[in-house]
Amino acid sequence: MTTPHGVSVIGGGSWGTTIAHLIGENGHPVKLWMRDPEQVAELNLKHRNERYLGDLALSPRVLAVSSLEEAARDAATLVIVTPSHSLRTIARELGDHLDGSRILIHGIKGLEPGTFKRMSQVLREETCCRKIGVLSGPNLAKEVAQGQPSATVVASAYQEVVEAGVSLLKSKTFRVYGNDDVVGTELGGTLKNIFAIAAGLAHGLGFGDNTKALLLTRGLTEMTRLGVHMGASVSTFSGLSGIGDLMATCFSPLSRNYQVGYRLSKGETLEAITHDLKQVAEGVRTTRTVADYARAKGLYLPITQGVARVLFEGATPQQALSGLLEVGRNPFETDAPDREISIL
Repeated sequence: MTTPHGVSVIGGGSWGTTIAHLIGENGHPVKLWMRDPEQVAELNLKHRNERYLGDLALSPRVLAVSSLEEAARDAATLVIVTPSHSLRTIARELGDHLDGSRILIHGIKGLEPGTFKRMSQVLREETCCRKIGVLSGPNLAKEVAQGQPSATVVASAYQEVVEAGVSLLKSKTFRVYGNDDVVGTELGGTLKNIFAIAAGLAHGLGFGDNTKALLLTRGLTEMTRLGVHMGASVSTFSGLSGIGDLMATCFSPLSRNYQVGYRLSKGETLEAITHDLKQVAEGVRTTRTVADYARAKGLYLPITQGVARVLFEGATPQQALSGLLEVGRNPFETDAPDREISIL
């Protein structure tokens, strides 16, 4: 039996295709699993993923496949970039073709509704693999794919996983950092999507940079508060997968979640927006999941609750943003997040 030595990417959306392209450009043959056979044929024929990345020419080392068994075969490292709601089903099928030697790195920014489990926990439950990590940072796919200078984080309890991520992805334009705070890195990437929706709402209403700075800063406080509650390190949220990702997502119209907020403020319905995007805006599901969890645990996350009211309870963007300026549950609020955490 031969030792696995290849690399595969599971998920052919904009970020999954970009990751496969980066790996290919670094000289590694890479399989890219896509569910749709027509997309597989198109990518292998044209070396483009026109649906998600337009006319960007992909590395010729990227080979699209539609079989998870084929994608898993000979892959020592698998980078998994599926929508969060699909992960458990895909991981269960993928797990039938893996042994415990494989490295799994996911780049999914979501939480499982109902269980509130992180994606690394789902992978651990559905596969026999234990060498699991997460890839997260300020990584707008189109900018990374175009070779614009960018950076990301690979976090894992296993140094071998971090080294594999760095080896496959690091290039002259894409820097890869490592850390061992899986919880914080996963939550930073996941929670920022809520605040991107809030930023889009504010911009759509015509508010300026003061308002956006307010949402960004207080959003970071909420992110840190929930992260500490779940066991993350405070310092992780001051890095690329925390404030870095938050800034990129809240300031860029390329962000799908920002687009959701902006278009809602212009009077479009959530159903029409999500149908038109043709890509998953993870922040919508994440907002409901986190709002429900915070309510059950008594956590104070006012921006998250405000966005949830707009998305699911019929509140107007004006009502939600006005609510943020009302007096909180404490007689005063400090602007020092670390001390505020101890108060709350």
